[in-house]
Amino acid sequence: MINAFLSKYKTAQLALGSIIILGLGFSTDAAQADMPESVIEGSQKSVVVLAQGKQGLIATKEVSLAARSTQNSFVILMYHHVSSQTPRSTSVSPEEFEKHMAYLSEYHSVISLEAALDGLNNPNSLPERAVVITFDDGFKNILENGHPIMRKYKFEYTIFINPAQIDLSNTQLSWKEVKKMSKEGVTFANHTLDHLHLLDRHPNENKLNWLARVKQNINVAEEKLSAQLGYSKKWLAYPFGEFDSDLKAMLKEMGYIGLGQHSGGVGKFSDMQSLPRFPAAGRYANLDTLRTKINSLAMPVTAVRPHRYVMGIEETIGEVQIDVLLDDIRFNRIACFFDADSLPVTQTENGFSINIKNPFYPGRTRVNCTAPSVEQSDRFYWYSIPFFTPKQNGTYLD
Repeated sequence: MINAFLSKYKTAQLALGSIIILGLGFSTDAAQADMPESVIEGSQKSVVVLAQGKQGLIATKEVSLAARSTQNSFVILMYHHVSSQTPRSTSVSPEEFEKHMAYLSEYHSVISLEAALDGLNNPNSLPERAVVITFDDGFKNILENGHPIMRKYKFEYTIFINPAQIDLSNTQLSWKEVKKMSKEGVTFANHTLDHLHLLDRHPNENKLNWLARVKQNINVAEEKLSAQLGYSKKWLAYPFGEFDSDLKAMLKEMGYIGLGQHSGGVGKFSDMQSLPRFPAAGRYANLDTLRTKINSLAMPVTAVRPHRYVMGIEETIGEVQIDVLLDDIRFNRIACFFDADSLPVTQTENGFSINIKNPFYPGRTRVNCTAPSVEQSDRFYWYSIPFFTPKQNGTYLD
């Protein structure tokens, strides 16, 4: 069935249920870093995970564990350009995009981001193998090349835009076009006012002033969106996928949902201020490998210690403990990778731990952990931890 679909487009078959090394990279808005990315193709009680504190626990909410981990899960895909004339690292050709959407139309349920988020609180509302489509930046080629395909399949989707850049050049959408698309199944949301590096600090800028500046930027962008479109979703896609614990805490206080550029499915345990999205452009556009990600499940991670995102140059983090529900996961099938290196996985009382000995250098990278589902052998649980390291001068790479 699925293999037959892929062979129709003369693509190679992918052996699900095996570990496949694709290389570890981190998508950016300007360009995807050319690093390797390593990828692998119930309890009836409730759990409460403490808010982040001295022990660095990830913050989450009390959730019912009555349903198995395979339920209430969806995947978000991230695109930028739909063009053969733009940088390959952030682009899919119209032909590739058509193949992606044709596959999704036949084998998945494409739903809006709003419906997907609502589904996290309603176990019965999410369809099986649900997928959300998003774009970052308001490029005109989305309208010219991508939008007709989305309308053909009657797919709703979201574009995260920088209001200060709309109408600024002939490569960007105009507000007239934004308004027209918003009446045709497109939701527009916040990508900051002007696509700044949120982690960058001005010279001599302290933490309070930095957060106040970033907060104002996000609020002004949201106000402009609301003034032009008549609605405010309070969804923020972090430019370059960059964030830290302080930004997440501020976003939560502001009532926003945050979306990153790290990998993984979204489920009831996901951090609502750092939802993962799979990049689907450039070297990630190959449907042979992309479909493994599209079919992935949110790994039911309940806590991470230490919970860090920003690392110094040549700093190492050492042991990272990951608490996870193993109701549908066999411990001996968990695999984790960092910089294309396989990490030893050690079982703990509440999940597993990994030891990251590699030093960090300027740029964006991540750890990917995956494990096949016991219940659904063609699907993998997926969890990613992103890391961001500034340059010597404290600024971040594009």
